[in-house]
Amino acid sequence: MAGRVPAAGHGPAPHGSGVMADRFVALPEQTIGPFFHFSLTTDAGLGCMAGPEAAGERIRIRVRLLDGDGAPVNDGMIELWQADADGRFGRFGRLATDGAGESVFETVCPGRVDGAAAHISVTVFARGLLGRLCTRIYFEGDAALAEDAVLRLIPEERRETLLARRIGEGEWVFEVRLQGEQETVFFDV
Repeated sequence: MAGRVPAAGHGPAPHGSGVMADRFVALPEQTIGPFFHFSLTTDAGLGCMAGPEAAGERIRIRVRLLDGDGAPVNDGMIELWQADADGRFGRFGRLATDGAGESVFETVCPGRVDGAAAHISVTVFARGLLGRLCTRIYFEGDAALAEDAVLRLIPEERRETLLARRIGEGEWVFEVRLQGEQETVFFDV
């Protein structure tokens, strides 16, 4: 019975225990999953965060989810929230990671919001996590990075873990490392 907790109010109690022992509640280490692919990531259209009518520079961002050994996490889920080109929040995307641990989103380069550098908010769900992880994508080479109040809170040597790198015209890649030497900075929100 290691790792199981009796659920009160069900079945007979062991003599003198004061608890009911025939029903048990699974603890986190006993849960199975993740179940993201079951219903949350079935709409591939959620990877297109900006339709053809959206103003702004069109970009494609490849989010790569990696474990502590640098191996792809092929059963994760990535959610993105961002401002449009005018700095108004409201763009949302959600995709499962593929066999290479990647999700590819089509969007527009976000505008600045309240003096912050252009960024995209990221939520990561993956096996082994009991909750979500939150981080941000900033864009390498953005002149506003030095002015961003949130980025300035992070030690300079760790800031690069929040930078997407340009890999082509309108093409960016952002790596989320869940642990290890180059672990991505995550925010407690």
